[in-house]
Amino acid sequence: MTMTEVTIVGAGLGGLTLARVLHTHGIAVTVYEAEASASARTQGGQIDIHEHNGQIALEAAGLTEAFHAIIHQGGAASRVLDRHGTVLLEEADDGGRPEVLRGDLRRILIDSMPADTIRWGKKLAGVAALGAGRHELTFTDGSAVETELLVGADGAWSKVRPLLSDATPRYVGATFIETYLYDVDDRHPAAAEVVGLGTMFAAAPGNAIAAHREAGGVLHTYVQLSRPAEWFAGIDFTDADAARTRIAAEFEGWAPALTTLINDGETAPVPRMIYTLPDEHRWGRVAGVTLLGDAAHLMPPSGEGANLAMLDGAELGKAIAANPYDIEKALADYEEPMFARAAAEAPDARQVLELCLGERAPFSLVDFFNDVAQEKHA
Repeated sequence: MTMTEVTIVGAGLGGLTLARVLHTHGIAVTVYEAEASASARTQGGQIDIHEHNGQIALEAAGLTEAFHAIIHQGGAASRVLDRHGTVLLEEADDGGRPEVLRGDLRRILIDSMPADTIRWGKKLAGVAALGAGRHELTFTDGSAVETELLVGADGAWSKVRPLLSDATPRYVGATFIETYLYDVDDRHPAAAEVVGLGTMFAAAPGNAIAAHREAGGVLHTYVQLSRPAEWFAGIDFTDADAARTRIAAEFEGWAPALTTLINDGETAPVPRMIYTLPDEHRWGRVAGVTLLGDAAHLMPPSGEGANLAMLDGAELGKAIAANPYDIEKALADYEEPMFARAAAEAPDARQVLELCLGERAPFSLVDFFNDVAQEKHA
């Protein structure tokens, strides 16, 4: 049995931001992560980091300069197409929401802390309350730790959340199928041209294709389908060719440059079912434990999830640093604003999904981008 003061479960962007902010304040912290190492798997594609949350979090972590060094210049350019490949809207990268690879962002957070901050290969098996705000964590390797402050940064299916809430994620009726193309300018020029230099959204009611251009001639695609869970259960995703053919059949009549993103995919298609927690998910104060990121406020992808998680981590770190001898005050000071932030963003996240897959797609998406542009210049 070992003892830690602040224990974070999950080495995602939110948990690592918290760990980094605590480290800058000289507060001992240990992160337990189920993955075997920092390079155990690809960390996902590009994310845009926003001025009002993600960039504030990186500033609190003292990593603004390191962040600027990994920005994909021009990556925030965007275009909206119809299913025939007609460009309905195109916007240049204005620098306000710079794009970075999630893996690169995670790397600068990991590299900013002592190597022993993160304990890899520690998959949480269970948590037990010991009283007086203390908890015991047991791991699948048979080890255990006790902690005075437990933070669940362990995502949608958090094993820490049941200490605070009986809420469970609900499927929203849409799934994103992830695939990649490589060396696209030489090997897939039609797809490269239709995507452009940043992000491309092609949409119709119930069906959409979103693709990001990443560094090194990579196109990272999310094929979006509004279908019941049972429909996807009928696809054998262990047979990549059959799964690809089944998904592509849903896009019959779409422009070949768009369907190439599915048919020519160079990785096995991976379904990402979209889940959400209640819009105003919250809990009463429970001594010695809290949540951040998707563990606290899971919502459909809208560009805000990683940003909110990082801001959660930064704000919680600052609250602990400001109240090192009154942890309950620190947690209360963190949770109330966090609940409000999440509740404000959740309806917008559902709206973004509707814009992409609803009855007026893609024109609803064009209207949305135009409205945002007008607000910027108002």
